Amino acid sequence: MAADDVARQLLNQHPLQRWPSPSRGLSAFLHSLALASFIYSFDYLVRYPNPINDSYGWHLQFLTIIGLALATATVTIGLLADLTLSRTLFAVKNILSVASAPLACLISLLYWGLRAIDHSLVLPDWAPPISLHSDLSFHAVPAFSLIVDLLFLSPPYTIAFLPALGLSATIAFGYWWWVEQCYRVNHFYPYPLFEILSTPQRVGLFAFAALLMTISTVTLRWMYAQVNGQEMKIGLHSKSNGSTRKPKEQSGNVNGK
Repeated sequence: MAADDVARQLLNQHPLQRWPSPSRGLSAFLHSLALASFIYSFDYLVRYPNPINDSYGWHLQFLTIIGLALATATVTIGLLADLTLSRTLFAVKNILSVASAPLACLISLLYWGLRAIDHSLVLPDWAPPISLHSDLSFHAVPAFSLIVDLLFLSPPYTIAFLPALGLSATIAFGYWWWVEQCYRVNHFYPYPLFEILSTPQRVGLFAFAALLMTISTVTLRWMYAQVNGQEMKIGLHSKSNGSTRKPKEQSGNVNGK
């Protein structure tokens, strides 16, 4: 029976997917490690409170925490898919990954880039000092975990550039709307950078963020092809009625099929 299950899983798995997933083996182990790190990060927010804990929007005013929440949802569903061997949950995880992985990459790029320029742009004066391992758990581990999940435990992305740009712009400007809603109640921004920028400059910042997230999506697709290869175009020729079919490119989809 176990051999039949393995054979069935291999038949269902996308030909470019490198490691078996959903699986109660390595896939479940990696998803468990990622989830443990994410739980640690959320626990940190409770154990080391600051003024934002009692403000409107809580820590979800930070793009970092929104990205962390989406990453947590992605790996949690991935782990549930591993434990139950559910193809449906696996497909849901892959759909979420299209947003969560590029967003995590965007957060890491923006945070570490701005921090390298001036840490006061992203770290408020009223926030307690953060240790390096905690900083990494918030701003590096989510991106790393989701990249590993995509490259080794998932089918390839098939989202094109324009849909990726639309998704990224929706997230970027949706976050801007949310930040402004919180500001109306709290009278402060979560990131000091927002206090410095004028409204036109904020428009430029969020437009740049949308573009950078789109580039992250395109880069992840490129990385996947470098690691796992690409499907070859297969020409299907038919003598029927004297016609010849043009080659068709086959590709997987975000549903894991």
